Amino acid sequence: MASCPQLEVLDHHAVGCFVTHCGWNSTLEALSLGVPMVAMPQWTDQGTNAKYIEDVWKIGVRGVVEKCLREVMEGKKGEEMKSNAKKWKRVMEEAVSEGGSSNKNINEFVDSLIHKEL
Repeated sequence: MASCPQLEVLDHHAVGCFVTHCGWNSTLEALSLGVPMVAMPQWTDQGTNAKYIEDVWKIGVRGVVEKCLREVMEGKKGEEMKSNAKKWKRVMEEAVSEGGSSNKNINEFVDSLIHKEL
């Protein structure tokens, strides 16, 4: 089976939340698109990522899947997570835009490599 264009799927208006294994790339993709998450970590760094999703960024939940899906998709807490996810989307857009922190950092890194004395 071919893979799907995950970024396009996550960015679709019909997507209410992302059930994720909490891999770092998937976590960043959902963060950058402002999508709340249901965290289902499997191993290594995924547990830490799930903790950030729920406890630090407050853009998702982890635990029993049905309970988590309802919590993300319905009610006041779900609305709060959606709002927080959209805020993180704006923060990430600013960081990668011209003059943003990530943009500046990558430019400084490339400049340091180009101008490094051998």
